[in-house]
Amino acid sequence: MKMVMVFDTCIVWTFLVSLFGFIFLFVLRRNNNSKKKIEKGSRQLKIQTDHVNGTEKGECSPESVTGDDVIIVGAGVAGAALAYTLGKDGRRVHVIERDLTEPDRIVGELLQPGGYLKLVELGLEDCVEEIDAQRVLGYALFKDGRNTRLSYPLEKFHTDVTGRSFHNGRFIQRMREKAATLPNVKLEQGTVTSLLEENGTIRGVQYKTKDGQELRAYAPLTIVCDGCFSNLRRSLCNSKVDVPSCFVGLVLENCELPFSNHGHVILADPSPILFYPISSTEVRCLVDVPGQRVPSIANGEMANYLKTMVAPQVPPELHDAFIAAVDKGNIRTMPNRSMPADPHPTTGALLMGDAFNMRHPLTGGGMTVALSDIVVLRDLLRPLHDLHDAASLTKYLESFYTLRKPVASTINTLAGALYKVFSASPDEARKEMRQACFDYLSLGGVFSTGPVALLSGLNPRPLTLVLHFFAVAIYGVGRLLFPFPSLQRMWFGARLISSASGIIFPIIKAEGVRQMFFPATVPALYRAPPVD
Repeated sequence: MKMVMVFDTCIVWTFLVSLFGFIFLFVLRRNNNSKKKIEKGSRQLKIQTDHVNGTEKGECSPESVTGDDVIIVGAGVAGAALAYTLGKDGRRVHVIERDLTEPDRIVGELLQPGGYLKLVELGLEDCVEEIDAQRVLGYALFKDGRNTRLSYPLEKFHTDVTGRSFHNGRFIQRMREKAATLPNVKLEQGTVTSLLEENGTIRGVQYKTKDGQELRAYAPLTIVCDGCFSNLRRSLCNSKVDVPSCFVGLVLENCELPFSNHGHVILADPSPILFYPISSTEVRCLVDVPGQRVPSIANGEMANYLKTMVAPQVPPELHDAFIAAVDKGNIRTMPNRSMPADPHPTTGALLMGDAFNMRHPLTGGGMTVALSDIVVLRDLLRPLHDLHDAASLTKYLESFYTLRKPVASTINTLAGALYKVFSASPDEARKEMRQACFDYLSLGGVFSTGPVALLSGLNPRPLTLVLHFFAVAIYGVGRLLFPFPSLQRMWFGARLISSASGIIFPIIKAEGVRQMFFPATVPALYRAPPVD
């Protein structure tokens, strides 16, 4: 009996050991097959990469071949300034720009004083020299035969700190040339066709050289700065692009502005007209045309529109030069795009400049926002010596979206709100708001310096902006009720407040209420840099 029991126990233990052995072999074989598949996929990726780059070896990882820290797509204002800034900090930067010849644009020609201060902070202030840039000291507003001058509050700053206006292409070329002087910055002409993604991480870009060769470039961080017509931002942000109007651009030659060294804003019908100097002999005129369609230039409709609808509203001092510019025929158009910053944080990639965030160019704030963003990003990256931990880097850089908000949201909100207030409207409440805004700014003192400080980027405080905006509305209501309030006037005043709210609150909502007014409550703000 004892022997039977021992025999039975041996059988049981043999069965259990065999079972566990079978399971162990099965798991081992499965893991081995998985490794083979991964290795096979990696070999395919390397072979494909090396084929595109014209090599046959396939034994080196992509990042070790290029050695770049950062790839920048685009070398406009944002891309060129960023390349110099990161290069100066010792980063190895590869810039890929579609066209390295001098751009010829009708926007991006006015740099606010706040933007000039950022230029100084980045060490790029000499880029506005030797391009016949003009100093800009403020604005002049014109409405119904009246005018008022609004000066920048520059008393506390060095005499060099003013606005600057210039040919956009000359400014960009100066920054490109300065970036190219750094040995660790490479500028290459090519068209980026796609971002290279692997397991949710952007590893680099695929691009076509000017010779037509398809290449790939790799870096731990890719920054997309390819402008307002970006074809790469779709996967990096929620791109809700609005086109409220178009600019029609002209250059007036050898004429004097009513207020020298000032931008001129004419509150015309149906929307504003801008004049500002871009050289010692040229004045840029931008006529805003609401909607996405403009009169045809080819069949003469545009020239007729400018002469019959716009010319009668131009200040008399500029009328003849305006007509001469129309007759000369060098008329350009540009859609005015607006897009709030709504990023999808993506490992290994970041958006900057107009590819990331746009506002109506009425206030000339685009370059100020871009340069301010570069300062924020530079300060975030400075503690980091190694950018290869892409996941940790992306999590850390989420604070960028909150830290940029004071400047960006102030200028964005003001641009959108002012464009709507300055445009003509059949609504009586909107008409009264427009007149109240002109009269409020004409009061002088804090009523003009406060809003101008916001517009210039010298005082980027969203709460101050909201207070001034509703102060304009309340000022308008007060004028309606004085000296004898009536039910009809009170009702009209309520409509004015409602109209003002309908203008500014949707813009604030798009910008993000929490990040604008309560940034200290955003957890990303307190993330420490990843340990190298």
